[in-house]
Amino acid sequence: MKDEHSFSVQLKSKDHVKNVSLSDETEVLFEGYLGELESLGLIEGALVEIKGCNGVLRVDLTRDQLMQLLKPRGEQP
Repeated sequence: MKDEHSFSVQLKSKDHVKNVSLSDETEVLFEGYLGELESLGLIEGALVEIKGCNGVLRVDLTRDQLMQLLKPRGEQP
């Protein structure tokens, strides 16, 4: 499915998890604490990675997709 994007959250400890909620199979909420941010990068041009002292958030987005999403709303086609 080319229009779907995956993500992962890796935390160093369950102490950094704030909330995990599964409600009636219609919504899932995962909240936690990445801690102080250490870096933001684009891995191999296709994976946004945000590193914090408590963990890492990764989302599969290409550079072009990321740049399109960062444009002010009035500029998107």
